[in-house]
Amino acid sequence: MDPKRTQSFVGEAWDKSIVPALMEYIRIPNKSPAFAPEWQANMDKAVHLIESWCRAREIPGLKVEVVRIEGRTPVIFMEVPGTTRDTVLLYGHLDKQPEFSGWEPGLSPWEPVLRGDRLYGRGGADDGYAAFGCLTAIGALKDQGVEHARFVVLIEACEESGSYDLPAYIELLSPRIGDVSLVVCLDSGCANYDQLWVTTSLRGMVGGDLFVEVLKEGVHSGDASGIVPSSFRIVRQLLSRLEDEKTGAILPREFHVEVPAERLAQAREAARVLGDDLTSKFPWHGDTSPIATDRVELLLNKTWRPALAVTGARGFPDLPDAGNVLRPSTAMKLSLRLPPTADAERARVLLKELMEKDAPYGATVRFDGFKAGDGWNAPAQASWLAAALQGASKTFFGKEAMYLGEGGSIPFMGMLGRKFPQAQFVITGVLGPHSNAHGPNEFLHIPTGKRVTCCVAQVLFEHARRWP
Repeated sequence: MDPKRTQSFVGEAWDKSIVPALMEYIRIPNKSPAFAPEWQANMDKAVHLIESWCRAREIPGLKVEVVRIEGRTPVIFMEVPGTTRDTVLLYGHLDKQPEFSGWEPGLSPWEPVLRGDRLYGRGGADDGYAAFGCLTAIGALKDQGVEHARFVVLIEACEESGSYDLPAYIELLSPRIGDVSLVVCLDSGCANYDQLWVTTSLRGMVGGDLFVEVLKEGVHSGDASGIVPSSFRIVRQLLSRLEDEKTGAILPREFHVEVPAERLAQAREAARVLGDDLTSKFPWHGDTSPIATDRVELLLNKTWRPALAVTGARGFPDLPDAGNVLRPSTAMKLSLRLPPTADAERARVLLKELMEKDAPYGATVRFDGFKAGDGWNAPAQASWLAAALQGASKTFFGKEAMYLGEGGSIPFMGMLGRKFPQAQFVITGVLGPHSNAHGPNEFLHIPTGKRVTCCVAQVLFEHARRWP
């Protein structure tokens, strides 16, 4: 492939077609079902927008279909016939996280804003660009008339809710997908915008709600404090069973795994390359500092160690409405990130037992673990793929490719790893410093979107030449 022709094709597609389409996509509040019980109308709008864009691509043999199972979110399923016998599966999702608060003046989750190289708005980078990027990379191959595998593109609408609809679609579509030799996923991050970053692992997660009840109704705090135990203090005691409040370390060894030597070496190299950029990307307030100074330890904390986040609470009145009342109950939403190779279902059972056993003061304690998703650790990388990734990164970024685990989850990857144990994986994305997926001021760095698309095109070309 001619890299300059690839860059020209991809750049024109992004400037003239992808960015305008993404701006329309950002305007649709198609929140994932976990955050929007009435999700269907907005999801259908987003599906229609992406489906229409895909159908308009001039890719010979392209088939685009919206597949629906009663009561489930839809998927967009696309096929492009190949000139070789292998199949490559390309994946992304189109559902979005909720708005969140704290957007800067002039920015909004549902109104796109283009500032220089950044396109702001919810879902553009996570993960609206995926369908556009996948077909544009395929289009670049067609533009140069090179050999390539058969392509299957799958865009789901439930990823931000844990992909609970996806197994049903994989079962339904399995005969049409066939045997896959390469999986490409455009739903991950990049530690900087200077080179291609390849995700080597993803953490699993257990999510659930912790409820503590001590009274049937609130009572005067002056009358009850010192007699009735605080529900919040009981929550603090229960969380201390799980987490060291001074360090953030998860205490039970059952939630930990041994870090593979290869992943440790990759973390050391990434720490060397990133330097202070590892921590400076976060919007620190005041004099807040990272929980450790060793960058390697910070990367391992993020990618291979369990970690707890309390992401929501109930039972607290707003500050202006908080009278002198001892509250009857406290509820916390817990998100426990798990190492990539940990058993998520076993962790869910252990966490429930840890929270509910021997309730302090005999209080009513309940943990409803509603989400348990395994992580993923990439299989050993084939030499052809390692060379292809390095060549693509040097060609289109001007620097070598880097490898690093991600702290988040993509449930589909573990599912695919089990279904296609011989497949190679390329997990990458545009979620770099300050892009802030899930939070306020989410943006897509357009030059990185273009370069990642070019790299995917190059890897698809090399796959046809050099696989197996």
